[in-house]
Amino acid sequence: MAAESDAFTPFTLPVLPLDDEVVLPGMVVPLDLTDTEVRAAVEAAQAAVRSRSGSKPEVLLVPRVDGTYAATGVLGTVEQVGRLSDGDPGALIKGRGRVRIGAGTTGPGAALWVEGTRVDETLPDPLPGQVLEQAKEYKALVTDWLKKRGAWQVVDRVQQIDDISQLADNAGYSPFLTVAQKIELLDTADPVARLRLATEQLREHLAEQDVAESIAKDVQEGVDKQQREFLLRRQLDAVRKELRELNGEQEGEESDDYRARVEAADLPEKVREAALKEVDKLERASDQSPEGSWIRTWLDTVLELPWNERTEDAYDIAGAKDVLDAEHAGLEDVKERITEYLAVRKRRGDRGLGVVGGRRGGAVLALVGPPGVGKTSIAESVAHAMGRKFVRVALGGVRDEAEIRGHRRTYVGALPGRIVRAVKEAGSMNPVVLLDEIDKVGSDFRGDPAAALLEVLDPAQNHTFRDHYLEVELDLSDVVFLATANVLEAIPEALLDRMELVRLDGYTEDEKIVIARDHLLPRQLERAGLADGEVVVDESALRKLAGEYTREAGVRNLERAVARLLRKVAAQHELGERELPYTIGAAELRGLIGRPHHVPESAQDPAERRTAVPGVATGLAVTGAGGDVLYVEASLADPETGAAGLTLTGQLGDVMKESAQIALSYLRSHGAETGLPVGDLKERGIHIHFPAGAVPKDGPSAGITMTTALASLLSGRLVRTDVAMTGEVSLTGRVLPIGGVKQKLLAAHRAGITTVVIPKRNEPDLDDVPAEIRDTLEIHTVTDVGQVLEVALSPARVAVAA
Repeated sequence: MAAESDAFTPFTLPVLPLDDEVVLPGMVVPLDLTDTEVRAAVEAAQAAVRSRSGSKPEVLLVPRVDGTYAATGVLGTVEQVGRLSDGDPGALIKGRGRVRIGAGTTGPGAALWVEGTRVDETLPDPLPGQVLEQAKEYKALVTDWLKKRGAWQVVDRVQQIDDISQLADNAGYSPFLTVAQKIELLDTADPVARLRLATEQLREHLAEQDVAESIAKDVQEGVDKQQREFLLRRQLDAVRKELRELNGEQEGEESDDYRARVEAADLPEKVREAALKEVDKLERASDQSPEGSWIRTWLDTVLELPWNERTEDAYDIAGAKDVLDAEHAGLEDVKERITEYLAVRKRRGDRGLGVVGGRRGGAVLALVGPPGVGKTSIAESVAHAMGRKFVRVALGGVRDEAEIRGHRRTYVGALPGRIVRAVKEAGSMNPVVLLDEIDKVGSDFRGDPAAALLEVLDPAQNHTFRDHYLEVELDLSDVVFLATANVLEAIPEALLDRMELVRLDGYTEDEKIVIARDHLLPRQLERAGLADGEVVVDESALRKLAGEYTREAGVRNLERAVARLLRKVAAQHELGERELPYTIGAAELRGLIGRPHHVPESAQDPAERRTAVPGVATGLAVTGAGGDVLYVEASLADPETGAAGLTLTGQLGDVMKESAQIALSYLRSHGAETGLPVGDLKERGIHIHFPAGAVPKDGPSAGITMTTALASLLSGRLVRTDVAMTGEVSLTGRVLPIGGVKQKLLAAHRAGITTVVIPKRNEPDLDDVPAEIRDTLEIHTVTDVGQVLEVALSPARVAVAA
């Protein structure tokens, strides 16, 4: 044949097509002769060499992909013809070298004959060091791969291959190479480039194999863990079963049998349906699913709620009133409202009107007043008087809406809201729930809790309240909600509209003495470890404590003063300095707890009083701590400084600044009518100051106080020490009504004021002031500034130079 001539002379060979398979030089492969094209090529090669003795039949092995032949084939010799392992006829063919395929031609037999030319694969001698390093790297990678497959017998054979071309073609045995990758190796004629390509293909395969092994290892570890957990759980179930049998328990008594618990529980129909649906989900969920624990927590919460538990109200109206009177002195408005609620509820129950339209007769009361007046404690007394459970919900600083309405169950650690938790804690559906410090509720990106309270506190809606966690209707219409707040303005208007407002404006001095004698003193005696009768505090001492040592709307500081007094006596007794029993009178207070902190202005030396100079007036104000006395100071600048205009200090709000401008404008325009030298108001600077500059102040009620201070400054007439005033002033000199009359009069009484000036239109508010306070005060109701000045200013004794 022509193949036996010069190595690069064209020759003709029968084509043996290889579908989805590639044979590289040096490979020995068995081929099935049952394939028509394979048999035709082998028979044609055999026929061509019958005339030559000693030679082997030659075929051209050409890859064929989707009916298309490759451009390069391999010259192969038929080494042996016989039978394969499965008994079919076959031939063993060895690849000898690359052949560039040319045009087709004719030849004997049914095979396809083509022209071919041997590909030059010569290498320089000696080989460059870079090529040797490449061969060394390839052998190392092949050895690593073979060792992972356990083919130790092949490692030595690969290590013995020194020919670069043969070493690169050895990649044809790699099962991980695709047909396209093997064809790329076949088409690469340069042995060095072919070796580099084979090295890159093997390196990529090893990297992928490492990743696959790592993933398989992780998966196997996870499977092992699940199998181990499953085995342990099965063992735990078996142990529990044995324990139940040992204790004589039945299988159905297991606490995890939620279906039996739901069916046995006394639940509303819709709640039962929802619970059974969750039980169905729980039975379908696997033990490893986190949803199972969420469902169990939800079911536990639903089963623990007192859906049909209610306490019977104590409808002894007189007895309830006696309880409120015994536990709280004063606070008549609150006690009357609770008594009215109980009386109406009793009559509704007697006439069969306990439930109307699915709603019961709940109540929502807002107790608004300064700190220490007993808002929280009266809520406990209400529950005691009604015979209901009491739960306190602290809302101060709450900013998350989910605290009220609950978290969605999609979140890990979800819980029902505070309202649901309060009902659960109470153990009944009709407790008294105290929403403490409702004016301290804030809002941020997590929502507005005050808005979430709208449904809770609306008597027309809360019988179908839905918590985000429960997602079933909860009837809150029989709950008595009591909300407490210090500042009414801080409560949103929509929320305030849903509550009935009850004001607690503070205690009179007589009420404080009764509270201290009947409640505070016995409690502090017990806390100080003193028996009843060992220390006796006279009423005169209590009155002095309330009037001069503390000045507040409530009794919190008064209780602290009593506690300090008793601690001092107890310590002196333990040190041997005091014998018991011991009686504390007003004279002993200074030696025990020091001097008074709040001496009335009228009790001070006349020269040391604030109103001892012209330009100072006493006003009345309302703060978050109740009513308080407010002083206003006015001064005129030296005309030589040229500092004309009005200066205001004391951290004043916009409304109060406007009131100062109005007072000044009124005096400038009506000064002649009042006989004041108003010329100084145009030429000299005016400074109005409110002491206690660290406390913000605002509101219009200091209008007549500023007007009086300026009038005193201009006229040189002192403002009476025993006079305090409140009222808004207009540009025409009219005195307009203001708010907080009761709190202001209580503050005036505490400060030792005996004469109070209020607007004429606030006269109806005097009905809210206790009679004992009205009797101790000389109250003047005025309509214009002239009447105010007539009452407040003392007769002129000092002439003012023009």
